[in-house]
Amino acid sequence: MIRVLKWLSVVSSLGMIFILLGGALVTKTGSADGCGNSWPLCNGQIFPAEMTPELMIEYSHRLVSTVIGATVLLLVILSWMYIGHIREVKFLAATSLFFLVFQGLIGAAAVVWGQSDFILALHFGISLISFATIFLLMLLIFEIDKRLDASKLYIEKRHRIQIYVLTLFTLIVVYTGALVRHVNANLVCADWPFCLNSAPFAFGDYNFYQWVQMGHRLLAGILFIWTIVLMVNLIKHYRGNRVIVWGWSIATALISLQVLFGAFIIFSKLNIWIALFHALFITLFFGLQSYFILLSYRSYAVKKPDTANEKKAFSFSQSGEIEGEL
Repeated sequence: MIRVLKWLSVVSSLGMIFILLGGALVTKTGSADGCGNSWPLCNGQIFPAEMTPELMIEYSHRLVSTVIGATVLLLVILSWMYIGHIREVKFLAATSLFFLVFQGLIGAAAVVWGQSDFILALHFGISLISFATIFLLMLLIFEIDKRLDASKLYIEKRHRIQIYVLTLFTLIVVYTGALVRHVNANLVCADWPFCLNSAPFAFGDYNFYQWVQMGHRLLAGILFIWTIVLMVNLIKHYRGNRVIVWGWSIATALISLQVLFGAFIIFSKLNIWIALFHALFITLFFGLQSYFILLSYRSYAVKKPDTANEKKAFSFSQSGEIEGEL
């Protein structure tokens, strides 16, 4: 059964990535109305007779979402039954199912009744949370904590707070990025990093769409710098812990690629593959952040190392050795 759970968790996690990328593809190609205002059917049919590129993209996205929804449901049921004794499993299982259904309902409501761009922008963030819960469930099933010896990792309160706040801030940045797509503000600024490099501070001339674009860039820049600063502090403080060192090094690499591909979107005039990689990197970055949220939460149950006593004992030991030699 553990082997079955491992396979289900891997398929569900990878499937959620495809759902996220599929949703981004639907938005970027303007395929949201590919199946008309019919849901869950496509133009009132299970298998549409007439295929258009927009219909194929939307139909494929719905098909993948349905299949992965079934695997997630099975994963949740079996995890609850067989490994529910592991801390956090039941919470993650219930949360993953809730957000999966929630994102599906938002997508259905957008198709049938339509929604404002500000509501539709929430869809990617909700999908991201759903992915993160399934990803964490997979890590628990594979016992990653034991393999990496992370179950005994103690993260100080000040660092835990920074991780929590940075993760919440990431969701805000993700929302603004989704809003850029939904209001069609991707290419309203011809240059990068400023809207117009020849007049970088001409804020008074910005229209609504340029403010949305530049607001996202500003928040993304803050996220990039904040991640680097936190990485330096964490590696300096937990230098001997490979989970912290490698984890935040990878996180910094991902957010760097995210920023780089964000710039490439402008330079390439919205190349679809670059845009999809842009969505992929933030998905992986948020998944890694979620793992550190789990480690931070578990730090409450880990005994804080008494470094003062350790130093005192070491000092006494040194004194005894010196006296013995004398």
